[in-house]
Amino acid sequence: MRQLALVFILLVLFAGKAATQEIQVGQTAPEIIMTGPNGEEYKLSSLRGKLVLVDFWASWCSPCRKENPLLTEVYKRYKEACFTNGKGFEIFSVSLDLKRNNWVEAIESDNLIWNYHGSDLNGWRSSIARMYNIKAIPMNFLIDSAGIIIAKNLRGSELNSTLRKYKKIHFFIKDCR
Repeated sequence: MRQLALVFILLVLFAGKAATQEIQVGQTAPEIIMTGPNGEEYKLSSLRGKLVLVDFWASWCSPCRKENPLLTEVYKRYKEACFTNGKGFEIFSVSLDLKRNNWVEAIESDNLIWNYHGSDLNGWRSSIARMYNIKAIPMNFLIDSAGIIIAKNLRGSELNSTLRKYKKIHFFIKDCR
């Protein structure tokens, strides 16, 4: 009986560790299904074909809020760009807020103009944050058109320079091919 209990404990510990292993560059991004501010459902997989920045943040996070103007600027610059590994750029924001009003007010106040904002309003207990092993915010993952993580924790000008590196140069072509 003791051996069986020990095996059970080890299995639980191993399963918990496996569920929170660090997400690595080169692996497929785990699916995210989140509820938007107005109850709409958003799926990360619906954005396949584009470069996507999955951005973990919260209204109460000062470094996150300081990063938001840069995200808005980068979004405006690259949302319709052609990349070597995707057509267009999108941001998929995952909030670790607990209160809907704070979250929605921060979206509006910081002029976060992209469409994909999600939260389960569980803060640090968010199942998505646990799945992505989020220990601090802001944190983000850049995902290519096939859903593969190609970079993570791009802050400040590093995000802009990384997107510029993947951008195709088109002088006369109006659409991505």
